[in-house]
Parts: sequence; C-alpha cells; structure tokens
Amino acid sequence: MDITLKQLRAFVTVANLGQFTLAADKLGSSQSAVSTLVRQLETNLNLRLFDRHTRLLRLTQAGVDILPVASRAVADIEGMVESSRELNALRRGKVSIAAGTVQAALLLPPLINAFNKLYPEITVALHDVAEKAVLDYVANGTADLGVGTVPEEDTDLLGTRLTTDEFLVVLHCEDALVKLPELRWTDLAERKLIGPQRGNPIRDRLENELARNGIVLPLDKTMQEVALPLTIIGMVEAGLGVAIMTSAVVRLATSMGLIVRTPTEPLIRREVSLIQKQARSLSPAARRFRDFLLKAVH
Repeated sequence: MDITLKQLRAFVTVANLGQFTLAADKLGSSQSAVSTLVRQLETNLNLRLFDRHTRLLRLTQAGVDILPVASRAVADIEGMVESSRELNALRRGKVSIAAGTVQAALLLPPLINAFNKLYPEITVALHDVAEKAVLDYVANGTADLGVGTVPEEDTDLLGTRLTTDEFLVVLHCEDALVKLPELRWTDLAERKLIGPQRGNPIRDRLENELARNGIVLPLDKTMQEVALPLTIIGMVEAGLGVAIMTSAVVRLATSMGLIVRTPTEPLIRREVSLIQKQARSLSPAARRFRDFLLKAVH
C-alpha cells in the first residue's frame, strides 16, 4: 500500500467541494489528474470512496468514514511542513544553553539579549548550573549547548573555543600577598586556599597544569572546597582565605573591593568552549545561536 499526501489531499478536496472540476481548480491541477489520484487512493485502500454518476458525485459510506481520518492526516502533515518551514526560516524555535554560574551571570546575558533583538521569535533558555553539570546537561540532551571546558579524554562532546581564561588568585585587600611585586604559585604553598570542588573541570585543569610544571600545592589538604564562585568570593571578602579562580570572576571580585593577581611561573590558562554533543544534530535555531555566539566573542 503506497498512499501519498497528494492522493489524500485530492480526496479531501473533492469530498469537501463535491466536484472534480472545483477541486482541480483549487489544487491547481487538471480534472483528470485529480480523478486519477482519487482512483489510486481507492485502489490502495481497496475501497470505493465515491459513487459517480453523470451529474452527481456522492461519498459512499466508506468515503464518509474515511474522510475525517484523511482530513486529519492532511492537516497534520501540512502543519508539520509549515512548522519545518518556520523553524528553518527562524520565525520560531527554542534553544537551551547550560553554563557555570559566572558565565551565566556575566558572559551570556548580554549576548542573549543581542541575539533576541535579531531573532525575537526564538526563545533562549539559560541553565545556571555548577561547572561539572554543564557537561552532563549537554550529554543527556537537557541543553543544546554548553559553555565550559571539555575534558581531553571526552570523545562524546565537541568543544569550540569561545574565550580563554587565565587562572588567578583573589585576595583580600589587606592580604600580605598583595604587596609582592610578583606573585608565584609557590607563594601559596603555606596559605589557606579556597577553590572549586574536586571533579570540577576548572579544578582538574589547575591540578594537571601544576603537576605538569612540577609545582606542588597541597590542594587536597589545604583547599576549602566550595561549589559556587560567589560563595568563594564572599569567603575571601570575609578574610577566610585566598581563592584560586579564573579571570571570568574579575568583574565580580573587583566590584567587591578584592584584589586579583595572576601568578607567573607558569601562567596557566584554560579554554572556555561552546560545547555540543557530537552525535546530536542541532535545530536550525540552535545552529544560528551557536554561530552567533562564536562570531560575537571573536
């Protein structure tokens, strides 16, 4: 059985107008072509849909029974086609993006606002989550895109560089380290440190780079592990320790009167990437948002 949309549309149009001639005019086709489509449908269904007389065309009982089903099928398919046209024309759509709290608060809002002005019919949903959760959100399909760091061993996620962050130290303005002409990582060896939890991609990147450069900081013993960057900043402001963070927090830290210093020997950076799942195709709206972000920050 090979029923086509053309056959169903021809049947529904003829049934509604009561004449092949009128149906042909509405469909922009010839009367013979419309008649052929209806006969093909009757053959496929093994049912007679119309009683045909010289000047009379009337639905059979089978035709009466089939008409509402065929009408819904035609409407559903035509609605699907129209929806796909709207999505491809970016007249509507939805994009979801997951980001760590700092990027979600400082990097993405102005970019989303600029995108909304260009594409007002596309809804952008922002998920403000812990850095590690960004990868999970993209991997399990909760978010179309993510902003963060993809582990080198991860083959399921694709990361395209957005920006580059430097690792830095956030200090209370009265901390003695502020007076050093140059801050080195080794200067932190005896200090009470505050930083992201183990398993956080930022923490992993820091530990790997320190180890690669032969620098030993007793992070597992001395670092107060905190989930949220704002909490880390608040703890530094209260004089509870020295924070190791990235340059994404500079605006936040300085606005609270804290001092940021970038340790040397070595200078440690991490790429902040726009993340998507390798095996998942993006919707037209998500593709446009991805391209917009990559162009806007470069």
